[in-house]
Amino acid sequence: MSYISFDKQHLVNLEFTMNKEILRSNRSGAFFNTTIIGCNTRKYHGLLVVPQPKLDNNNHVLLSSIDETIVANKEEFHLGVHEYKDGTVAPRGHKYLREFTAEPIPKLKYRVGSSILTKEYIFEEKEPRILIRYTLLEAAQPITLRLMPFLAFRNVHMLTHENYDAKRKYTPLKNGAAWQMYDNYDTLCFQISKANEYTHCPMWYKDVFYIREFERGYDAVEDLYVPGFFEVAMKQGDCVVVSAGLEEKNPALFKKQFENQIDHRIPRDSFEHCLQNSAQQFIVREEKGTRMFAGFPWFGSCSRDIFLSLPGICLANNDEKTFREMLKYLIERMQGAFFPHRYYQKNLYYTAVDSPLWFFMNLQKYESMLGKDKKAIWHDYGEVVTKILDSFIQGTDFNVKAMDNGLLYAGNENLALTWMNVFCDGKPWTPRTGYAIEVNALWYNALRYGVELLKAANKKNPHLKLWQDIADKVEKSFVPVFYDEKNDMFYDFVNEHEKNEMVRPNMLLAGSLRFSPLKDEQKKRILDITRSELLTIRGLRSLSPRDEHYKGITIGNHREREQAYHMGTVFPWLIMPYADLCVRLYGKTALPYLEDLYNGFEQAIFENGIGSISEIYDGNPPHEARGCISQATSVAALLYLNHVINFLRNDDSLYAIHRIANNKNTKL
Repeated sequence: MSYISFDKQHLVNLEFTMNKEILRSNRSGAFFNTTIIGCNTRKYHGLLVVPQPKLDNNNHVLLSSIDETIVANKEEFHLGVHEYKDGTVAPRGHKYLREFTAEPIPKLKYRVGSSILTKEYIFEEKEPRILIRYTLLEAAQPITLRLMPFLAFRNVHMLTHENYDAKRKYTPLKNGAAWQMYDNYDTLCFQISKANEYTHCPMWYKDVFYIREFERGYDAVEDLYVPGFFEVAMKQGDCVVVSAGLEEKNPALFKKQFENQIDHRIPRDSFEHCLQNSAQQFIVREEKGTRMFAGFPWFGSCSRDIFLSLPGICLANNDEKTFREMLKYLIERMQGAFFPHRYYQKNLYYTAVDSPLWFFMNLQKYESMLGKDKKAIWHDYGEVVTKILDSFIQGTDFNVKAMDNGLLYAGNENLALTWMNVFCDGKPWTPRTGYAIEVNALWYNALRYGVELLKAANKKNPHLKLWQDIADKVEKSFVPVFYDEKNDMFYDFVNEHEKNEMVRPNMLLAGSLRFSPLKDEQKKRILDITRSELLTIRGLRSLSPRDEHYKGITIGNHREREQAYHMGTVFPWLIMPYADLCVRLYGKTALPYLEDLYNGFEQAIFENGIGSISEIYDGNPPHEARGCISQATSVAALLYLNHVINFLRNDDSLYAIHRIANNKNTKL
């Protein structure tokens, strides 16, 4: 039996299947995403979702879905599934489903009378093209398979409706047809491996309903364009392959290409393999460079998410080439000391004070995980290191500046520069203006590492003393500013007006880095608080449930979700600093606890985005998945955790320097 599979009992239950999604992407930035039964529940769902650079920087849904019909003995059996605005589900093709498996590729098995038909999806590795293979395993007599494509041709963030601008013409292709609904769009080429008959009869299907968008408070109804349908004859044992892409291909090669694509896939036959497979789906290779999607189906590239993901996705996999390509891509797009935080349309935004500081953490992981030499790191990245540190020391954009006490001040009431950066009612919901605890811990770590690199590469560099002196100031100032010794508590951020006492995981980041201004006893206190108030089976809460502002469920309209996003929502990516702090304090004795955390996540890959890990989870049990169904930082955190576990199982010598000398036998 396949590692991930569902039987008839599950598949005929719409409440179950509508919450199970499959996703496949490729190096071109294209993807397909739908539910396991093929019923689209999001505006982001589609069988061919591709970038349209002539229009904007976003993906666009070209092919929304395909409705299949088996025609036997002049009877029609419709396999498609759509939900409409009035609550109608039609057709109800899920009633014919008998099995879904995800290994080695998504596969559905239908039974219609004496006929058994399978449908398998595979996405081309490099070009934007989906291949769908239909195999008639059993049939008492020949059948006709009718295929009806539903087209959208619109931005993934928008919806479309019947209009007079849509072009109704088609272009005949070998065993298929092509359509271009609007100017400046790529042409959608739809072909079948076997000779067939195409009937052109354009019409709009009205009021298709997307339940997930409705739940999120967005418009949830659209019209889809159906240009016509294809009919192909099949008998028992036959298989046909459908190709949908941006270029006309040779249909005679489809079957062979389908098999060749399977051979290159990482099998989803274990938890670890699912994570590795999922990790590859975020990587995009283009002429302009190698980048990473933050999450599917709606996030683009984000420097913070890339930096948080690289240790797990690249370094834990010993993929130095992709790691360096990602850094190159971001460095080439720097604006002063800042990396591009967000891409929207054709614009870049740089409002992330911590992204430049996570860059240093990545260099440290590069050194420790792949054994790189400090001199070589300085040679390759010393110019960037200098630019960031000097800019922050002198003061730069977004009111980011090193103060007389050495600490880094950032932001104002209209900016959200840390990872807690959601806006609500036009203003930052958690602005954290001033001294943020994790930002200053990252700042201290960056200064100390800059000094370490210079000591190895060029002790005569004048920056050595400057960075050393400021690091000393930060070390002296950090604890008095952020730690309340009397109450044994940490401030999340401090400014002229307040010392924020909210218990958040940002203090964990302050203790987890290679260079930390905190004493060992303070790190232990942070870990104790984290384990008692923030740690869950799906990661760390963004706020303690003991706080009056805590929100344990992240649901509702856009405003309600934004308000809850950093008020208790669980983030899996925080597992990475949690694991680092555990190992720095307790070495190999932390192994059983980290193993339990890792193994406990296995169930999550069966729950929402099949074979992957979601962006966020509810703070309250049972910690249901929310947000993107596949998030780079979440997948990366678990791959990193697995990497740490494997090292601890075999040899924890790499971590020995981080342990407390007089606490080697201390148990967690």
